[in-house]
Amino acid sequence: APPAATAQPAEAAPPVQADAPAASTPAAPAAATAPTPAPGSTDLAQPTAIAPAVPGVPADAAPAVAPAPVAQSTENPHLPHDLSPWNMFMSADIVVKAVMIGLAFASVVTWTVWLAKSLELTWAKRRLTRGFSDINASSSLAEAAQRLGDKKGVVSGLIDMAIIELRLSADVPDKAGIKERVGSRLDGLVAAAGRDMNRGTGVLATIGSTSPFVGLFGTVWGIMNSFIGISESQTTNLAIVAPGIAEALLATAIGLVAAIPAVIIYNHFSRQIGGYKALIAEASAEVMRLVSRDLDRGFKVKAARAAE
Repeated sequence: APPAATAQPAEAAPPVQADAPAASTPAAPAAATAPTPAPGSTDLAQPTAIAPAVPGVPADAAPAVAPAPVAQSTENPHLPHDLSPWNMFMSADIVVKAVMIGLAFASVVTWTVWLAKSLELTWAKRRLTRGFSDINASSSLAEAAQRLGDKKGVVSGLIDMAIIELRLSADVPDKAGIKERVGSRLDGLVAAAGRDMNRGTGVLATIGSTSPFVGLFGTVWGIMNSFIGISESQTTNLAIVAPGIAEALLATAIGLVAAIPAVIIYNHFSRQIGGYKALIAEASAEVMRLVSRDLDRGFKVKAARAAE
């Protein structure tokens, strides 16, 4: 029998060299994917796109980002943040502060005198008007005293002064002398009533005449300090001295605020008190007419006894 054919071993493929060069075709860059957030994560930030790798550039190199332009501040550092009257007062010199406080106190005094004197003058005029109506409707001094009764006021004082003089002159036959003495007493009472009503108005005159000059003193002092600041800083920049000048001018403004109402109120009270004095003088003249009428009627002793 023919011998069996032996199988030829298959020819092995030539081994691939390890240092064989790679294919010249460049591999496509891997797609950039955002990392998937872990389940339950609370990070809600949006995924940022990852730039594709560039040949020859390290992967961890951050791209250059141009810095954002910085906004220029328009605020002047030399000026205070608040130029309100209160802030200017707090920033003022101690002398200017003292001037402002004094002027503010003078303004408070002005309005206090206005309120108190207005009430006093109103009540005094009301009492004087009622008393004048009573004596004008009377035909004798005794009747006027009876009508007034226990009322207080200038008219009651006039009646009392006339009755006192008639009682003291009850034994004097000279009517002219009695009238002269009664008139002298009434004139003194009228002058005293006018002085009492003028009390307090002198303060208004003082405030109205001196407040502008006191405010001007504060202004001059503040401007002087501003010029000293210019000399020390060696600059002519107005922004440096503007706050000091504003504080100085505030003193003048407060002085005018104190002076103008004081002058107006003083003039108003001068007219009102002048009318009040005229009404008192008319009441005094009416009392003198009652005295003269009683003397001509011979009721001098009767009026004196009625006063007792």
